[in-house]
Amino acid sequence: MNPKISDFGMARSVAGNEMGANTSHVVATHGYMSPEYAVDGIFSVKSDVFSFGVLVLEIVSCKRNRGFFHPDHNLNLLGHAWKLYKEDRSLELIDEQLADSCHISQVLRSIQVGLLCVQQCPEVRPNMSSVVMMLGNEIVLSEAKEPGFFTERKVPGPENSGPQAGNSNNEVTITSLDPR
Repeated sequence: MNPKISDFGMARSVAGNEMGANTSHVVATHGYMSPEYAVDGIFSVKSDVFSFGVLVLEIVSCKRNRGFFHPDHNLNLLGHAWKLYKEDRSLELIDEQLADSCHISQVLRSIQVGLLCVQQCPEVRPNMSSVVMMLGNEIVLSEAKEPGFFTERKVPGPENSGPQAGNSNNEVTITSLDPR
């Protein structure tokens, strides 16, 4: 399969028939980057699979991975989905408005496929053609393994409740590409 046809985003920038590359300049949207790309600058079609899995979980929950908040813990959306999945409570991830108008079995399948896509290790993530097969057919799905980037965030406690508590200084760089 040609990686330029069915991949999701970053892997399209890979030249020729290469299935992956390494870069020292990481450019992507936070919350959608695969662990291997964010940490080591390694991207491939499996990086795109990770991003797709994040989107699937966001669609099902109607919540964003970045900035996700739950009153019972400080996990991001991936961690929350994983926690519910491990406790056999994936139904709780589904947005209430979506639950009223969907086929629950299909949405639960989508959650599991999403979790298969965001597994920590790229080698065990499915490729996109397999994802399409899993979403479109009733084939038996494998058990999802731990996702990447689901560690619990540190939230300021009462001892850090001064005027700056909870604020962050985000630095953003915008690069404009001009053709030669």
